[in-house]
Amino acid sequence: MTQLERREKVLHQLDLWNIPYTMYTHPPLPTVEIALEYWKDVDATHCKNLFMRNHKGNRHYLVVFECHHQMAIHDIEKMLHQGKLSFASEARMEKYLGLLPGSVSPFGLINDTNREVKLFLDRNLQDARLLSFHPNDNTADLVVTNEDFMRYLNLWGGEWEYLTLY
Repeated sequence: MTQLERREKVLHQLDLWNIPYTMYTHPPLPTVEIALEYWKDVDATHCKNLFMRNHKGNRHYLVVFECHHQMAIHDIEKMLHQGKLSFASEARMEKYLGLLPGSVSPFGLINDTNREVKLFLDRNLQDARLLSFHPNDNTADLVVTNEDFMRYLNLWGGEWEYLTLY
């Protein structure tokens, strides 16, 4: 599946669920550091999304927090209480989220039809009025209200929770 097809799948699903969004397009932005230049005029809380797995490789986690914060794996391990963690491979990312590196987003959860990925959101995101994520394609960002993002998560139906990550 191409990046554009990944994006179209997200837009189609959001439209089906009546979740409004504003889309911003830009050149490929594989890292937050590069993206900051393009996000400066977009009024939203931009997020960093880490896809991880446990030591045995039988549990997968998506960890989402505000983009300006840095999180060491050891710190994430302590907060999640899921044992030793590592970044998931590109193959696992494609299998569970239908994504490629640089495009990780909670919108990838629509591809997790077996609900195998647990989502952890930083509690500080609860206060954000608008949230911004890639639509499974790092050449665009979608901005949604926090309320609509919560609706998205409930319609997705997988396991998620807020944690205080920093």
